[in-house]
Amino acid sequence: QVQLVESGGGLVQAGGSLRLSCAASGHTFRTYFMAWFRQAPGKEREFVADISWSGGTTSYADSVKGRFTISRNNAKNTGYLQMNSLKPEDTAVYYCAADTTSARYNYWGQGTQVTVSS
Repeated sequence: QVQLVESGGGLVQAGGSLRLSCAASGHTFRTYFMAWFRQAPGKEREFVADISWSGGTTSYADSVKGRFTISRNNAKNTGYLQMNSLKPEDTAVYYCAADTTSARYNYWGQGTQVTVSS
């Protein structure tokens, strides 16, 4: 089992950057896929990006492609989401998730708030 804790959220102006971190407990993290999702007020949770266990394969939602970068450091049991050129529409609670398959994520963090002001 994996426990996940996000950090790094905050308030930033449009055009700014933030880096989110997802600290995982458990030695099996390095064998898990990891993903970031987000949920804006009044909207359903949506996929942002994911990364394979080795870090060799990544995918992104069209809305963040070219602006966000997902990465991981398995030696530190930590995943990251570098967010650049932030827009007000990126405002949401961001969640990291992990599991043995990218088809369904069963392990979730508590979320971290990202607010982008215009």
